[in-house]
Amino acid sequence: MMNTPNLHVFASVYPPKEDSHLLAESTKIKRGSHVLDMGCGSGIQGITAFNKGASSVTFVDINPQALANVRKNLSETRIDKSLFIQSNLFEAVKGKFDVILFNPPYVPTEKIKWKDTDGGSAGREILDVFLEDFPTHLKRSGKCFFLQSNLNGIKQTQTMLREQAFEHEIVGRKKLFFEELVVVKCWKE
Repeated sequence: MMNTPNLHVFASVYPPKEDSHLLAESTKIKRGSHVLDMGCGSGIQGITAFNKGASSVTFVDINPQALANVRKNLSETRIDKSLFIQSNLFEAVKGKFDVILFNPPYVPTEKIKWKDTDGGSAGREILDVFLEDFPTHLKRSGKCFFLQSNLNGIKQTQTMLREQAFEHEIVGRKKLFFEELVVVKCWKE
């Protein structure tokens, strides 16, 4: 188990919890990779990717305070190869990446009140849009790592990935009191 970075977290930004740490610990980053940290929050995934050897990270979040939070956390490092994009998922993102990382909002809720945690009635509203869009931003030999809960349909996710001709495997698991979190890695052969 690796150490994830200690981060400053603004009040308006999702703080790293079990899910964030599980994703950070489960990802593999090749030296020199160009990484996209989708829904970056305080920057835990992207900063961990730098620590694992990424050469650049694009931080994306719908919340402008999250991007400011990442800038604050990066200001205390020597990391300078970063791009910051305010975007609702891939709407403002251009280009392709070696690695895409995402800890989506996955809590099943009738109404989305908290954009950083609420995933709609089945907990898949954001995840499904992400799964439809990420392939156009992943390089041919790229890898995507994302987190989800057993409460929001792992089999449905696996079906969506198969339909898009993606190989996939679960590379991380954490059982909590009321759910199990998993990290899914997917790629094309």
